[in-house]
Amino acid sequence: MNRATSWWGAALLSVSVGLAFGAAPPPEWATRDIRVGIIGCDTSHVLAFTGLFQANPQWRIRVVAAFGGGSPDMPRDSVARVAEHTKILRERHQVEIVESIAALLERVDVVLLESVDGRPHLEQARPVIAARKRLFIDKPFTGSLKDAIELLRLAREAGVPFFSSSCVRFQPEVAKLRKEPGVPKLAKAQGSSPLSLEPHHPDLFWYGIHGVEALYTVMGRGCVSVTRKAEGDYDFTTGKWADGRIGVFRGATGKGTYLPLVQTWGEGGETADTGKAGYNYAGLCEAIARFFQGGDAPIDPQETLEIVEFMTAAQLSKERGGAEVKLEDLRK
Repeated sequence: MNRATSWWGAALLSVSVGLAFGAAPPPEWATRDIRVGIIGCDTSHVLAFTGLFQANPQWRIRVVAAFGGGSPDMPRDSVARVAEHTKILRERHQVEIVESIAALLERVDVVLLESVDGRPHLEQARPVIAARKRLFIDKPFTGSLKDAIELLRLAREAGVPFFSSSCVRFQPEVAKLRKEPGVPKLAKAQGSSPLSLEPHHPDLFWYGIHGVEALYTVMGRGCVSVTRKAEGDYDFTTGKWADGRIGVFRGATGKGTYLPLVQTWGEGGETADTGKAGYNYAGLCEAIARFFQGGDAPIDPQETLEIVEFMTAAQLSKERGGAEVKLEDLRK
């Protein structure tokens, strides 16, 4: 019996034992055993996600192989993490560490593209798409708007489903605001997060994505223009939506707090917010599990692309001294 087969047997046994003691039964959408491969082991997400899949054997999702990757020009944020993370994956989670993406694809059904650096994502996704394997792409989605457009084109033409998201979109306190923003006639929403920067990426791509993703969870698509300015410990990117609503990303750059994750305002002045909730990967991992089991992608790729446009426009507005940048101009 090989290592993967023995794990599945143990997983099924744990589900049976859990049922005997009143645990929730396997969900209807978990219809088969799914072998997951990881590309890029330079983010803590690889350990968190692998652990959550193992802690929920009823999803029938198992990380079986990983390719380390790493970006030499990011020694602290990338290269320094690969050896530690691959060691933990191998020794604690019995994940096979392979030497290439090609070798990875021979062993798995689906892929988590986890490289902490968004710049190689397009090239790392190419062979996955060519192999017709579903994939989740972690943040930053890509290193540029140009790469994002090309990645969407490749996936669309190949008919390969994918999605990308921050974990905040699937946290209950944020997700509920998509349908019920907490105020009548939503006029404005603000998503907040820390805004730590990485010199190889546009400012909001690196950590601002969490607040931008929270904003788009509530607002959806439709932004037409963006302006950006700094005020003390905060960095504000303000978007105008085609229907007149206003969407704001508030990045905490100094000692200022970024909580709550989302605040909303109604046309009559009413307000609501998510409260002081931190980040939680559980909802995202369940969404990934459902998707890997054959479910629809939970996020329209066009919304992901508009998020990249919003963040790109924010960078241009900063470089132009706070001038308004129209998203339409980015599409020409």
